[in-house]
Amino acid sequence: MFNDRNNYEDEDDDEEWLANLEGIKDNDPETTELSGSGDENYIQNMADEGWEGLGRDIASNTHLRELSLYRRALNDQKLSCLFRKLTRSSSIADVSFSDDELSAVGLRSMVPFLQNANNLTALDLEGNNIQSEGFNMLFRALRDSPIETLSCDGCGIDSIEIDSNCMPRNLRRLFLSENSISADGCRGLAKLLQGGDAALTMLYLNNNEIADDGVEIVADALQNNTSLNTLNLLGNDGISNHGMTILLKLVNNVSSINATLQSNHTLTSLQVKEINHNELDTHEEIKTHTHVATMINRRNGSDPNAAGRKKVIQTQLHSETIAVLCRLQGIDRSLYSEIDPLHLPEVLSLIAQRHGQGELYAAVLSSIMTLFSTVNREKCIQQKMEYHAAKSAEYEAMAAGHRTKLEELDKELATIKEAVAKNEDNVYSQSNKRRRT
Repeated sequence: MFNDRNNYEDEDDDEEWLANLEGIKDNDPETTELSGSGDENYIQNMADEGWEGLGRDIASNTHLRELSLYRRALNDQKLSCLFRKLTRSSSIADVSFSDDELSAVGLRSMVPFLQNANNLTALDLEGNNIQSEGFNMLFRALRDSPIETLSCDGCGIDSIEIDSNCMPRNLRRLFLSENSISADGCRGLAKLLQGGDAALTMLYLNNNEIADDGVEIVADALQNNTSLNTLNLLGNDGISNHGMTILLKLVNNVSSINATLQSNHTLTSLQVKEINHNELDTHEEIKTHTHVATMINRRNGSDPNAAGRKKVIQTQLHSETIAVLCRLQGIDRSLYSEIDPLHLPEVLSLIAQRHGQGELYAAVLSSIMTLFSTVNREKCIQQKMEYHAAKSAEYEAMAAGHRTKLEELDKELATIKEAVAKNEDNVYSQSNKRRRT
């Protein structure tokens, strides 16, 4: 009885598949989705001619929006047949070929379609062994595509070569989990995150082979990025506390007030390892403070300047918090050495309002030492100015004496020259008188 029911279900599935094929061929407005699994007989029994005919019908259709052929429904041969005639589409928005048996060889047959599908916004190739060759080919093909979401989880990708002139201009979400991406792959991905044209908002790199050197590359690329709000690095066991500290400094660098203001205020979700509040070691401290910084970004998402100010107030102006962050980031500094003494009353008032009287007391103690240091420095500068002014006056007096002596010598020289000239005139006059006599 059970087997009979399964047979009925298979027949129903076959009828639905055939009805959809007819709807696509007839350009039926009601047929907007075609979905099939490789587990089904109607997929397994479909010949190359059938796939080629389906591709031709889809190319002529103007209503089909979703095409999903998954779980071994396709291999390179079937894919090549399907896209032999399917070289463009004006309606398909979502293509999913997840967990099929595709490689870069079969993927090459999709290139004309990808370049001419002017409504395609999502492509899912999860679980196909396209490797780096296939991924790099995809990026080049999707340059002018409207695609916004690309899923290549578990595709055997390690190295990534991205030409800055051939990047998908509209890509917003990129899923690259379960691959073999390391620092080498991160260098390629950095090109997606740099420059004023960077548009990616979500990047999933969980369960790869990224270590601290890869984190440093990504963090450097994100320093001035204002588009990416989600970065997932879960499951990359090579990331140590050092790599996590790099990410903490990315979202809240406490080396100076200016560094905090210039930190990344766009990332709202930054996952490296799950937070365990029952563990209080350095590892958990870094994760907790990173989470706090990204939460500030989230609450002030539309105003990065406000996020920067909030981080300064919440971390820089709280004695315990700044002490922890300085320790985690390996920084030794005094906040109040950066503040103009004239602004100290305002700063102290702000601390009292936001953090209470206890923090105000701690701030007063710290700022007094800075104020005294500033006063002492002022006195030292005044003393040096007086010394150099005295020296300058002394040198001016010496210079005046030399100028006077120079004038005297000049007059004496002029007198000598005048006397010599007169003597020469007298000699010339006496010589003329002798000649006349």
